[in-house]
Amino acid sequence: MAAGAAVVATTGCGMFTPGLSGEMPDDITVTSPLLQEGQPLPEVYTCEGVENEEGEKISGVSPPLNWSGMPEDAGSTALVVDDPSEATVFWVVHDLDPELVELRQNTVPTGAKQAENSAGTAEYTAPCPEGDAFHEYRFTVYALHEGLGLPDGAPLETTLEAISERAVARGTLVTENG
Repeated sequence: MAAGAAVVATTGCGMFTPGLSGEMPDDITVTSPLLQEGQPLPEVYTCEGVENEEGEKISGVSPPLNWSGMPEDAGSTALVVDDPSEATVFWVVHDLDPELVELRQNTVPTGAKQAENSAGTAEYTAPCPEGDAFHEYRFTVYALHEGLGLPDGAPLETTLEAISERAVARGTLVTENG
């Protein structure tokens, strides 16, 4: 966990800085039918959760995402969800099919793999901000020149380094805590 946090902390606000991965265009547009740029992350995608019609609490659901503008020669895609103010990674999905243009709510597509996050689990871990401190949540899609070839549950630091080495373009949707 500490090693992964160190990688995020040293990579700055762009997750992977030019010094680590070279110049990288922000050609990918990341959107969501349920998230809005610069707006609060809906509670269903946080540890707060919401009650459904039966009164059950639903929380920690990964949000749906869409993207466009992938380079034609992309060999793979990766998604990193993080909070730069806390140097925390909530989710890493890699080896996504480069033809894929969306991620449905609370799903991981067939063939894709999840790496460990800052909590040490290979899954979406919902943001859970404490107090009134401001937090940004970045949903960054990376076009990679090739897949990572790492297994499910690969260590966070190893996975972030592999993404950095293969990334050719990116795009980010940023939300915040409410």
